[in-house]
Amino acid sequence: MILVKDAVLVVKHLTVYRETYAALQDVSFAIDSGTDVAIVGPNGAGKSTLVQAILGILPRQAGEVFVLGQPLSPKGALTHAVRQQIAYLPQNFLFDRRIPITVEELVGLGWGKLGFQVPWADSRKRHHAVREALSRVEAYHLKHQLISGLSGGETKRVLLAYCLVYPRRLLILDEAPAGLDVRGESEFYRLLYHLKQEQGWAILQISHDLDRVRRHCDRVLCLNRTLLCQGIPEVALSPDNLAAAYGSEFVRYRR
Repeated sequence: MILVKDAVLVVKHLTVYRETYAALQDVSFAIDSGTDVAIVGPNGAGKSTLVQAILGILPRQAGEVFVLGQPLSPKGALTHAVRQQIAYLPQNFLFDRRIPITVEELVGLGWGKLGFQVPWADSRKRHHAVREALSRVEAYHLKHQLISGLSGGETKRVLLAYCLVYPRRLLILDEAPAGLDVRGESEFYRLLYHLKQEQGWAILQISHDLDRVRRHCDRVLCLNRTLLCQGIPEVALSPDNLAAAYGSEFVRYRR
């Protein structure tokens, strides 16, 4: 039984259609604070659809989503106070490189998004929060640099700082390390692990790297339009479960 009040995120019997077919059907799970949960499955399994439905970007045909105990409205709305506690890192950070925005300015936008200000906001506290966030991700030396001049790894660090500048409870990652080399990806996950421990974040991430999921995630959701299984990596990523999600040929290839 899923208790809404005890979890950061609760999804109950979620069904989402794309055009005429069910991209997700009857998906249910919950995530607690301090838990890193990976969504795995083949291309077209509905992983991004699930994330977009949770964020209210895509409408749902059935089911419920609760964030910090608050229900997501049928139109995908949450109160500003709850939405401020969700951070989302997409696979690709797209922006107009002609905009001369610095790292410090971008991270500062996370203090009060969409023109809102938190009640205790003032310029001194905002400056301190930006400085602390950049220091935690080892990017303070980049504060005056233009976003357009950052490397892929530097951009990921700055986006994590954006998530840190205001207290968050839920971090959603859609293949966030995409585009990084092996070293950059390893550093990203090392930093993410420390921040989870320090901040108590609940993390929901889409990943195709099953070996990394085994090493770093607390729980796994195996998805292929329906939720085939969920549990600790040792159980959820068993050969039988992987065969059900990806097909038997995939399992033989990995062996």
